[in-house]
Amino acid sequence: MTPDEIAAVRGELEDFAAEVFEPFARNDQRRWGQVYLRGLLTDGQRKSVEPMAARLGEDGNRQALAHFITTSPWDPAHVRARLAWRMEKAVRPTVLVFDDTGFLKDGNASACVSRQYTGTAGKVTNCQVGVSLHLASDHASAAVNWRLFLPETWAPGSAKADPAKVTRRTACGIPEDMGHVEKWQLALDMLDETRSWGIEVPVAVADAGYGDAAAFRHGLQARGLNYVVGISTTLSAQPGEAVPVTEPYSGTGRRPVAKYPDKPQSVKQLVIAAGRKAAKPVQWREGSRPGTGRSGFKRMYSRFMTLRIRPAGREVRQAADSPELPECWLIAEWPADQAEPVQFWLSDLPADTPLTTLVRLAKLRWRIEHDYREMKQALGLAHFEGRTWNGWHHHVTLVSVAHAFCTLQRLARAPKDTAPA
Repeated sequence: MTPDEIAAVRGELEDFAAEVFEPFARNDQRRWGQVYLRGLLTDGQRKSVEPMAARLGEDGNRQALAHFITTSPWDPAHVRARLAWRMEKAVRPTVLVFDDTGFLKDGNASACVSRQYTGTAGKVTNCQVGVSLHLASDHASAAVNWRLFLPETWAPGSAKADPAKVTRRTACGIPEDMGHVEKWQLALDMLDETRSWGIEVPVAVADAGYGDAAAFRHGLQARGLNYVVGISTTLSAQPGEAVPVTEPYSGTGRRPVAKYPDKPQSVKQLVIAAGRKAAKPVQWREGSRPGTGRSGFKRMYSRFMTLRIRPAGREVRQAADSPELPECWLIAEWPADQAEPVQFWLSDLPADTPLTTLVRLAKLRWRIEHDYREMKQALGLAHFEGRTWNGWHHHVTLVSVAHAFCTLQRLARAPKDTAPA
């Protein structure tokens, strides 16, 4: 936003900040929280402390801003809870989306930085990785919870521990009891925390980085959530109609146990066996580019099919109550111009769920890519130059607050027929 645009919404911004920053114990924390928020919203190439301070005029106290974001003892979870309560009303979420994004780094001094894969760069590179939870609907979304992923190289006692990184834990302020936790488990931990705030959303959405983990899917089910999650082409499964068979007992040795007579196949093999003709055209939304849709924008559509399948694998078998594997939906996107299906999802939604509903929910993950793009390009999500654990969590929380304010402004100015009902 330009300074004039900030001035035009100054009152709304202050009211919003007062609501979200209510948990702050001191007036100076509320003051510098608002200043930092304005710094993130004000136009500028870099949104780290020093350039923001230079743009903020008389409020540009670099030392005070640095202390507030890096050292000041405020709990970001309290701010996130307030943010979640406010954005639940505005977004009217139909799904929770779990995802992660990379924060590229040149050096090795920042908390949890390591050589690891990130979709941000599309390769293994030197970076931090943050896992996030978003409230999302067809009309809006908001990041309301975060975790900084701690690689095994930073975990004392791990076989992959790097002594130099382990030694840096104290300087980075990483809690002593904080160890390596898989990203899917961080997602479940955030889910538990968010539900403790009173936020209840019945469906979870995630990409294959989470959907491939049977423990993640089981964790969602144990918490009473349905899911629509991306999966890899190699995930194995039995056809939905397959049944376990018990061989006749010979009279000696252990009695045979029921098992499936055929080996599981990959989901890609199952879809290809069903054939391209099984795919049907589905439109799931209208995009932002001009096109032939009812609103004058390009229609987002492709061809999809669904199959009833029974995911296999050791973890699935161990979690099953009987030899029969649980049945669920396999959703596959197979565009008309492609020789093979291009994307796959798994869902435990009821067997009578329409194809259009399954596709719309699966595709809602695009909103989180949009969130990341806005937060990184306009609000400085990846611009934090501090090196501490608390500083990182403070910064991403404040960026989420800034992004939420922008979302509220957009919804307030949107035509009534496109705003959440």
